[in-house]
Amino acid sequence: MKRVFITGASSGLGAALAREYAAQGATLGLLARRRGALEELAASLPNPERHRVYEADVTDRAALAAAAADFIASVGGADIVIANAGVSAGTLTEHAEDLAVFDTILATNVSATVATFAPFIAGMKTHGGTLVGIGSVAGIRGLPGAGAYSASKAAVLSYCESLRLELKPHGVRVVTIAPGYIDTPMTQNNPYPMPFLMPAARFAEKAAAAIAAGDSYRVIPWQMGVVAKLLRALPNAVYDKAFVRAPRKPRGSAL
Repeated sequence: MKRVFITGASSGLGAALAREYAAQGATLGLLARRRGALEELAASLPNPERHRVYEADVTDRAALAAAAADFIASVGGADIVIANAGVSAGTLTEHAEDLAVFDTILATNVSATVATFAPFIAGMKTHGGTLVGIGSVAGIRGLPGAGAYSASKAAVLSYCESLRLELKPHGVRVVTIAPGYIDTPMTQNNPYPMPFLMPAARFAEKAAAAIAAGDSYRVIPWQMGVVAKLLRALPNAVYDKAFVRAPRKPRGSAL
């Protein structure tokens, strides 16, 4: 029986991953800021008595560490840890009020990924396990109006690659999942077309399969993986001309 700890579990990708793993018979640790939504989710899952919910903000390192310690003590460790919590917003560097949004996005998407993994590594070095970072296709190349989000997801991709090399000799797997456009509350306010938009449940099924296979890196859906490779190969002059006027996510508070 797998033991799976998921942050950002109250909605979107996190909730979809919780449903997928619960359907597989896993015992879950579900962490997010909204206790009511977590409890409602846990009650809807198979074997609800197995699952533990933790109300915490992932930027609160002490609360995050306490939740991880409780889960480890309660179920004997973790087989899979998914650092899924993330926020997004449009940002423009010249606006002073956007600096706080930059800080929030980087703290939630990058620093909290590190803080999520840290409490589990010692046990995984002994018993094995898999750490999963949720990146994004937006981290492959910078997008206009999304400097904070693109930078945060590029950092997740590079961080997970470094961590993979560090932990490989110890038998700990590190898997990076880079979603394209997935139908979640985070994408539903995007005021532009989203190619290859995928339902969250389908994403969770694909992600769980990639994690089980021990893939080091997987873009979901695969079509966005092809697009990402093509974009990465474009010379800057060509990329700039194609994307300088690309549609942008609205500025505002990070969600």
